[in-house]
Amino acid sequence: MKNLFKSALLAAAMAVSVAPVQAATSLDQLLEQVKKNRVSEARINAQREAEFNSARADKQALLKKAQDGLKAEQARGDRLAKQYADNEVRLAEKEQELKNATGTLGEMFGVVRQSSGEAYGLISSSIVSAQYPGRSAFLEGMASESKGLPNIQELEELWFALQTEMTESGKVARFETDVISLDGGSSRQEVVRVGTFNLVSKDGYLTYNAEKGQVQPLGRQPDSHMVDDASSFMDAKAGFNPFFVDPTRGTILGLLTAKATLSERYHAGGVVGYVITGMLALGFLIAIYKFVTLTTISAKMRSQLNNTANPSSSNPLGRILKVYQENKGADAENLELKLDEAILRELPSIESGINIIKIFAAVAPLLGLLGTVLGMIATFQQITLFGTGDPRIMAGSISMALVTTAQGIIAALPLILLHSIVAGRSKSIVHILDEQAAGIVAAHAEVEKA
Repeated sequence: MKNLFKSALLAAAMAVSVAPVQAATSLDQLLEQVKKNRVSEARINAQREAEFNSARADKQALLKKAQDGLKAEQARGDRLAKQYADNEVRLAEKEQELKNATGTLGEMFGVVRQSSGEAYGLISSSIVSAQYPGRSAFLEGMASESKGLPNIQELEELWFALQTEMTESGKVARFETDVISLDGGSSRQEVVRVGTFNLVSKDGYLTYNAEKGQVQPLGRQPDSHMVDDASSFMDAKAGFNPFFVDPTRGTILGLLTAKATLSERYHAGGVVGYVITGMLALGFLIAIYKFVTLTTISAKMRSQLNNTANPSSSNPLGRILKVYQENKGADAENLELKLDEAILRELPSIESGINIIKIFAAVAPLLGLLGTVLGMIATFQQITLFGTGDPRIMAGSISMALVTTAQGIIAALPLILLHSIVAGRSKSIVHILDEQAAGIVAAHAEVEKA
């Protein structure tokens, strides 16, 4: 490569140093120029040939060196192949020697590895590891990485690990550890461990993440009475205290936290559920208003019964008594008609709104049935689109179908009860009016006969 580079430099220098050829003005000059160029080209070609021969010699040397290196590597490969074959034979002999030397101890080795694997699976996921971290590292090595027979110290470590787990499973221990909050933060908290079942803190139940070796709160705490008992148990220092224990080590708690809350169930009813709730609220307001107004009217009428000589226009009975006083000179039949007319004028204000409560009580279950039908329609549409492979896809529509039915019934029951109460209060007022009107007519008829 060096010679080729030198040749290129020399050719470039010669091309630069050669003066520009002047144009020939005659044939003699042209001949002279051709001769000069031939001599110059012959010299350049000779120099190029010499450089090529020199480079060729260098390439031959490099080729010979590469061939010698190839032979050396081939010889080395043959030696390594022979060494590998010899090592295979030696390894087989050593394995046979180990097998002969261990004898029945090989079975113990298998039992120890199996026991270490089972203990590792138990201890690594145990909440006791939250109080005593790093216990499972030795067992993991014993179960997977150990290639030889276990020694006395390793057997004792396995024994101590199992004995510690068994001893701690019967204790209620209190210790401090880092608790990773749901937003990713960390805080040092006092934690109570109940055997190998549950971890609790002042905020409720905790869970142990075996993969990360972290203590975390549940995504959602169980019912409030369970959390209250856990907090009371956390504050207790001695004696017997009630506590909800999860014997499945968190499985049941996970199912409880995954259970839908009352609010989530309510919102599963969708628009139909909201309409039913609105009807229930409106029916309650009407019933309360009517109950208050009718109770007030009843109180005024009772006061009027004690003073019939001075009728008041603030209550229906007083207004009927005024009609009687205004028509004392009429005969019994006309007086009866006047009183019946006065009672009919009072009925709309007394009975207004009561039928609306009854209508709401009748419509609410029908709206619930409508929500059921809409939910089932949505369910069948989802089955058409996605099949029945994943029931969770249909869970929302089925929830709507069931929840709206329950909401309709729940709304109808109190509305029916309220309607009965208000209607009974209204009928009692009308009954008093009819009774007093009939008494007035009877007394007036007796006076006429006399």
